[in-house]
Amino acid sequence: MGRLLAFLISFVALITSAAPQLHGAETVWSGLVIAENVAQPQPIPPELIRIEGSLKKFFGYNQYQVIGQSQKTLKTGQEDWLATSKFFGLHVDARGESEAGYVFNLKLYKEKELLLETAAKLNRRSPLIIKGPQVGGGQLLLVLIVQ
Repeated sequence: MGRLLAFLISFVALITSAAPQLHGAETVWSGLVIAENVAQPQPIPPELIRIEGSLKKFFGYNQYQVIGQSQKTLKTGQEDWLATSKFFGLHVDARGESEAGYVFNLKLYKEKELLLETAAKLNRRSPLIIKGPQVGGGQLLLVLIVQ
């Protein structure tokens, strides 16, 4: 009887430690950002301060402006939402959660024209930044951050 009890306790402990940790509701910020080089750059928007170094290192522009944004608290990992600007719309469709983060289907529209459709993973510890089309003298960036 003692061996059986010890086995059951060990089995339950093993199963419990192997199960993925459940995360509380997390908020995802999604933004449409115009990156460009200008003579007198504006300060970086507060939403991008955390990733300012990465933006400048990887994209090389001196100004980043948020032209559309949205925040969504993920409770089930199956939510969807829209970040819009005057000409662009980013539809974000959460498709589930893993230990590393979230899986999304993303659709970028210019007015009513679908420009991009892709699946992407967003890690809890690092942002997701996708280079979009050229806009004027700059570049459209799609940014998702777990806050």
